[in-house]
Parts: sequence; structure tokens; C-alpha cells
Amino acid sequence: MIKKIEHVAIIVADMDRSIAFYKEMFDYKVRIRGQNAVREMAFLYHDNQPGMEIELIRDLKPSEGYSDSGIVNHLAFTVDNIDEAIAHYKEKGITFNSDEPKPTLDGGRMILFYGPERELLQFVEPGNRE
Repeated sequence: MIKKIEHVAIIVADMDRSIAFYKEMFDYKVRIRGQNAVREMAFLYHDNQPGMEIELIRDLKPSEGYSDSGIVNHLAFTVDNIDEAIAHYKEKGITFNSDEPKPTLDGGRMILFYGPERELLQFVEPGNRE
């Protein structure tokens, strides 16, 4: 079911400063940047490992719980079919944080759940990765 680690998410206070740091220090590039009603996000990739990204998250509105997970917010795994993955892992005892997957910036879908130490985990069915 799991194909690879998708991304690691980092909570930031200044999106422009964080993007500049990863670009200038480590040659990361912005794949996509956008926002929803509560947070701004940017996904960064490196030419040497384009399939593993860093997601930068800046809260626009304080939100209970999401940013409380720490500066490194969650570990995400790529899946081919999120509906099949949800069904498979529900049978194994995983309880998901929502009833349905939520849309991602790139047109894919994602769902969150907790690991045994309350670490936040995510399945991602990628959308358009041009």
C-alpha cells in the first residue's frame, strides 16, 4: 500500500524567509505555493530527490491542535488510491481524523491519522505534479 515518504511538514512564522533559506542554503525549489482559509503552504523539492518534499506551513488563523503537533508537524506517505488505503488501514485498526479525504493544493487528496505515540501521520494521493 505505501509507496514512499511523501513529505515532511514544518510550521514556520515567516514563509518568505523560510523559502529563501531552503533555496539559498540547500537549492530547494518551490513546486507550489498557496493558501486556504486558515493556512499558507508551500511545497519545496530538490532536483536530487524530487519525490520527497518539504511542506512549509504558516498559520493565517490560530487553529487548535494542528500547529500544536510541533515545529515538524507530520509525516506523509504517498498512496496510489486513498480510498483503498483508508479501507485497508481501517481494517487494521487505524482511526482517521476525518470521515473523508480533503483536497490538496495540487488537486490530490489527503487524510490525517495518529501513530502510536500520537505522532501525526498522513496519506496523500497526489494530484497534478507538473
